[in-house]
Amino acid sequence: MEEQLIICEKPKEGVSVITLNRPKVRNALNSELRQQMADLFIQLNDDPQTKAIVLTGGDKVFAAGADINDFLTTGTADMYLRRSERYWDAITHCSKPIIAAVNGYALGGGCELAMHADIIIAGKSAKFGQPEIKIGLMPGAGGTQRLFRAIGKHKAMKMVLTGDMISADEADTMGLVSEVVDDEATITRAIEIAEQLSNYSPIALAQIKEVATLGADMPLEGALALERKAFQILFDTHDQKEGAKAFLEKRPAEYKGY
Repeated sequence: MEEQLIICEKPKEGVSVITLNRPKVRNALNSELRQQMADLFIQLNDDPQTKAIVLTGGDKVFAAGADINDFLTTGTADMYLRRSERYWDAITHCSKPIIAAVNGYALGGGCELAMHADIIIAGKSAKFGQPEIKIGLMPGAGGTQRLFRAIGKHKAMKMVLTGDMISADEADTMGLVSEVVDDEATITRAIEIAEQLSNYSPIALAQIKEVATLGADMPLEGALALERKAFQILFDTHDQKEGAKAFLEKRPAEYKGY
């Protein structure tokens, strides 16, 4: 097993940075890396010192998809029994805000991984795509679902049917990314946003993320009711009273997460 497939650092108080570390294969997402990443997301989700998470592949590449060599011998039963959805679920169910910092390729599983984030900061070199069709496959971790929800049917269909890549600027125009910056600023900008979020109420952040995620697939009336209830619940928290008091007293709030 390769060592340090994942590097985790805490450059700022409240911020954890996860860096994929298989540069020789463009951070291809093999089973070992995905297992380590899932374990780390579970740990950070339970870590009270982590308020926001930055996910990156480094300065040159985010993740160029799955390890294609693995596809030469894997059969249906083997793929099913891997239950790879468990790896993705650890990220999906993380209650902390996730900011993806994307430089270079984010293809196939790499594009799907980026779409698991709440905010995507893309360097100008970033290239997004779902090229599975080019090897006789299709996306299998959200490329035909999250992508459609992010940019709409016709843009998404073009990407998944042709396998063509799009630039960072195209992704920005489509609504796939949150912001485009110079490559050298991508990770710094993601950390800056994570630090900003780490100064807010953790329970309010978690409620926003939960309601936004669940509400996207609900009828509007139900989603609005869910939002309303979460809004009302926050009025019984320490953080809401502290936030209002700090605002009136013109001082930084001291949030506790409850």
